[in-house]
Amino acid sequence: MNASSEPRPIVIAVPKGRILSEALPLLAEAGIVPEAAFSDPDSRALRFSTNRADIDLIRVRAFDVATFVAHGAAQLGIVGSDVLMEFAYSELYAPVDLGIGHCRISVAEPADMASQDDPRGWSHVRIATKYPGITRRHFEARGVQAECVKLNGAMELAPILGLAPRIVDLVSSGRTLKENGLVEVEVIAEVSSRLIVNRAAFKTRAEVVPLVDAFRRAVAGAQAA
Repeated sequence: MNASSEPRPIVIAVPKGRILSEALPLLAEAGIVPEAAFSDPDSRALRFSTNRADIDLIRVRAFDVATFVAHGAAQLGIVGSDVLMEFAYSELYAPVDLGIGHCRISVAEPADMASQDDPRGWSHVRIATKYPGITRRHFEARGVQAECVKLNGAMELAPILGLAPRIVDLVSSGRTLKENGLVEVEVIAEVSSRLIVNRAAFKTRAEVVPLVDAFRRAVAGAQAA
């Protein structure tokens, strides 16, 4: 068999940052160990081989994981449920809650504002967020008009600098909010990381289903430990 006729490796997209450190033990339990360069802080590579010749990893921004998998450039991925809620890709199947990356999407505002504020009385809000879809849907369900200012980071600066009085962002420990004088006033949704699969690949690539099953076993093992 010549090289051009060899099957293409399955590509798994993983996110940079905190979720990745929690995902690596699950990947290992599922039988997938990335090459040494994956852990090299000086490496600028984005695609990596693994201990399995039929599986490669790509490391991209969390929001881009869903895009790569939805469009079939990667067949599987690991991503927070916040990303799935924001984009609602019909091409994605999320068969496994990995039980990692726990946090929440919350509304926050300056502590002095919160002391005399009641979210139940809001009719219009101006909010800085990287989740305009989630934010608008949440407030529309309550009959509140949400004016969203799209930011990709440093959300906590928006109230301080007068860009928007409130933010919607991911919250884990709440330390970043506290250090910037903000407090949570409402939780929109709890978040955890999911294994996602391209729907077409799930049906056409025979290797995908055993991988999904391997992740299910890895999660079950981690929860039983």
